[in-house]
Amino acid sequence: MASRIILITGANSGVGYAATQVLARASEQYHIIMASRSLEKATKAKSEIESAGIKGRLSTVQLDVTDQESIQKAATSVGQEFGKIDVLVNNAGVGNVDVDVATRFKACLTINTLGPALVSAAFRPLLLKSSTPTSIYVSSGGGSLARVADLTAAKPRAPGSPDAYQASKAALNMVALQERADFHDQGLKVFIICPGFVRSNLRGTSPELVSGWGMAKDPVTAGETLLSIIQGERDADEGKFIHKDGIYPW
Repeated sequence: MASRIILITGANSGVGYAATQVLARASEQYHIIMASRSLEKATKAKSEIESAGIKGRLSTVQLDVTDQESIQKAATSVGQEFGKIDVLVNNAGVGNVDVDVATRFKACLTINTLGPALVSAAFRPLLLKSSTPTSIYVSSGGGSLARVADLTAAKPRAPGSPDAYQASKAALNMVALQERADFHDQGLKVFIICPGFVRSNLRGTSPELVSGWGMAKDPVTAGETLLSIIQGERDADEGKFIHKDGIYPW
């Protein structure tokens, strides 16, 4: 049986790394392309995952979601080698709580919203060549307007304001829904997923930030949620804002 080609941005760490691990161990039918701003880091991550034993196959590609030339070069390279992709996972992201409003909004909106929009546009022609095209956006429960509006709901406490991050993820949700509206009739399935509050260098690289001040969980759970989507177990939730246990309100 032909491989399902799965491209994951930001695959060298955090949720992207964990998702690659889970998918590569799940089936010999999966070929995961680990896209990363640093090809060196992607290659190192690939070797680590392979050394632990996998069923599927891995390859790497350099892709910086803030650089349109890098994105197009990656799309051209993947197209030449594979001819299509079956699943695109827009995972690369950043958190920023800089005291300067402009700094944190520029960082979050550029990487978390504009980046995925550019990546999706560049790879969509390859995605639509699949018989089962699936577009997955890694968002955040912090991007749910209803959840943020509920002042009684418990939320992780963190230093600084999460306004820019949450705004960028709310905007990302709209990017995903608009893609669905535009390409649903061509068979494209779109999922928006919250990975949960998991260990990641999204917040920074210090042990305190990676661990989410000791509150973050194992990102493998996010990888398992992605696997359930790719295996078709969450098809009833297509076009919705999902997490491992259910659905978030917009």
